[in-house]
Amino acid sequence: MWRLDATLARLQHWDELLCVRANRGARQRSVALALQAVSWLGNGVFWYALMLALLPADPAGAMMPVLHMAFVGAVCTCCYKMVKHSTVRSRPYQVNPLVSAGAAVLDRFSFPSGHTLHAVAFTLVACAHYPGLWTLLGPFTLLTAVSRVALGLHYPSDVIAGGALGAVIAGASFAIA
Repeated sequence: MWRLDATLARLQHWDELLCVRANRGARQRSVALALQAVSWLGNGVFWYALMLALLPADPAGAMMPVLHMAFVGAVCTCCYKMVKHSTVRSRPYQVNPLVSAGAAVLDRFSFPSGHTLHAVAFTLVACAHYPGLWTLLGPFTLLTAVSRVALGLHYPSDVIAGGALGAVIAGASFAIA
């Protein structure tokens, strides 16, 4: 058991170290503003706008993809809220004086990253229906994940877990669709 404890302690150390370094890099005003914008768009604004934009862009075929995205978004929200309220992990800026919050938070807890969860899930669903969107959604999803750590709101493991959960939910949605 001590090996597991030691491994978990090392992982926590790296999680904190990467968070501190990313947060330090985001203290430049231009970087902070860009990451805050990405994070704000990731609150849902970007994804709702995408769904609305798909409807007139593809009037004959967009309804099912948009409903698919909306369904996946609802499932993601339910899952992430259940996990957050059962793990109750504090945010990095709340426990580490070397980390400062670079944006407002939508809820109290850190694990998993809901922004990343939704970004990965929406990207996978949207790109399955519209493969040409990868060039826009792939980088935006990556920037969303990076912004959450750099802004001091999540640890890297929160983002990894959110991304994994989003991928599982999106994948499962195809199995039942």
